[in-house]
Amino acid sequence: MKILLLGGYGGFGARIARRLASAGHEVLVGGRNREKAERFCAQQPGLVPLVIDRDNGLSAALAEHRPVALIDAAGPFQGAGYDVARACIAAGCHYLDIADGRDFVAGIGALDEAARAAGVAVIAGASSVPALSGAAVRELAAGMERVSAVEMAISASNRATAGPSVTRAIFSYIGKPIPLRRGRRETTGHGWQDLQRIDFTVASEPPLRGRIVGLVDVPDLSLMPDRLPGKPAVSFRAGTEMAWQNLMLWLASWPVRWGLLDLTRFVPPVLRAQKLTAGLGSDRSGMIVRLFGFADGKRVERRWTLIAKNGDGPEIPGLAAAILVDRLATGSIAPGARDAGELLTLAEFEPAFSRLAIRHETTELPQPPALYERVLGSRFAGMPDAVRAMHGVLRDDGASGRGTVTRGKSPLARLVAALFGFPAEGEHALHVSFNEQDGVEAWTRDFSGKRFRSELSQDGEFLVEHFGLLRFGFHLAAGETGLAMHLKRWWLGRLPLPLALAPRSLAREWQEDGRFHFDSPIALPLIGLVVHYRGWLEPRSK
Repeated sequence: MKILLLGGYGGFGARIARRLASAGHEVLVGGRNREKAERFCAQQPGLVPLVIDRDNGLSAALAEHRPVALIDAAGPFQGAGYDVARACIAAGCHYLDIADGRDFVAGIGALDEAARAAGVAVIAGASSVPALSGAAVRELAAGMERVSAVEMAISASNRATAGPSVTRAIFSYIGKPIPLRRGRRETTGHGWQDLQRIDFTVASEPPLRGRIVGLVDVPDLSLMPDRLPGKPAVSFRAGTEMAWQNLMLWLASWPVRWGLLDLTRFVPPVLRAQKLTAGLGSDRSGMIVRLFGFADGKRVERRWTLIAKNGDGPEIPGLAAAILVDRLATGSIAPGARDAGELLTLAEFEPAFSRLAIRHETTELPQPPALYERVLGSRFAGMPDAVRAMHGVLRDDGASGRGTVTRGKSPLARLVAALFGFPAEGEHALHVSFNEQDGVEAWTRDFSGKRFRSELSQDGEFLVEHFGLLRFGFHLAAGETGLAMHLKRWWLGRLPLPLALAPRSLAREWQEDGRFHFDSPIALPLIGLVVHYRGWLEPRSK
């Protein structure tokens, strides 16, 4: 096929061009710089230089050269429109891009009717996201009754230097709000914050240990929740292998978040600095996709991990486009506009992986019982359904309902309530988000926008709730009527405190009218009532 490739001599475009030419396609390598295009095309047969401006004269070029398909590898796509795709539809030419812009990819369906009428395929996101990530997620999710969380990350080799378009794309969302689904509701994170250390492990390959990654804004965050059973929380993180680079971006994200800095102004000096440090680090990159959920009634984590070495990591973003071009050549893609997140399987990537220094594997890891089940043992099964459902947290969950708060009247009671961040007295819309990692649950209670957080863990026979340095150990009494939590110990850090001075609290949970109900009074010796909150929740609210 004859293919017009915009940005064809750029970082990712050049790799796509070589791959397509090697497969026998005629590739028109399009760009604004004739010298660069000619120099690049001289390296391999099948590449033809073409001076073209995507913003001026594209329709005339399509009419003159009549390519079967156009691939847009120019970018960045954050904030871009669909002028190129519309020009392809008007010319009766298939369209693909390697976009990772969230709104751009998620909104491509707006062109579906026009693409169908023209008999052409319009495909956005034919790259690592959402094409490859979507293929991995679908394979991992097969047979799962419910998925509670999807967590993905990419760590690039330091030698895989980002070009101007990629750098501008990244800088466009560092420190900016990123809509996320967490705790069974829509919330907000911020670009390149919420840092984590990730290990990438594949059998027979040295692992990538402790790579730092931060939140990034990708199409998967919009697309995946509605495509998986349970409408799970979805997160995506990325970073380079050099920890100091990620930490500098994290530091820069804060003044951007506070409205004090426009990071896009610093793209040129950052690119120059990047060239100076390109020789540092290794030539190894990694990608990981983790799904947490329930299969055959069991709690599981399914994980797909990829490690690329010998500098082959930058080849990965261009693989999906080449595969889809072959599919277009055989007529196996129906006309219409769609994202690439549901078009490919991991098996279709395997031939390309096998020709590169890329290894990948899929594993399933059984997950331990939820925290309350570990503490209660066999008694957990005897509780009402709604109570058990509330405490069956796997990675991410949430519930919504109503709560009533009563506050103590004395000045000391009000001071203590303020120090702990307890909500104001009155009726409240209530949401509780649960996040579980390594056996510890973080509960964030949101009473009409007033949030307070605690962590729960196990210490022998006790359920321990952490409020900062204070820890409270509860004995759990469970049965067919519900659950009661009796305070038996408390600590300041690791220092035990006298029980006689402990707060007075007997929290109860039960099922009524099919709903989870709770009643949690907290009082202090000599002070009296501090706060009393009670109400109901519907677990796993959509």
